[in-house]
Amino acid sequence: MQVRIGIADTAREIELDIEDVEEFKDRVAEAMADDDVPILWVTDVAEHLVGIPVDRIGYIDVTPEHKMVPGFR
Repeated sequence: MQVRIGIADTAREIELDIEDVEEFKDRVAEAMADDDVPILWVTDVAEHLVGIPVDRIGYIDVTPEHKMVPGFR
């Protein structure tokens, strides 16, 4: 799944490809509930390590992968 994370006061989004969206949602919820976690570190499917400032998350958009279907619709 593709995840886009909007960071407050920043024009760019963080884009990640993750396999387990439920695990990702749980980790974000835990990090937001814990005041001692300023940065959530996430590794995507391409092994990129990304730090997300928890207190600056504006939104999270999860988009399922679309499979290409040949031909016209």
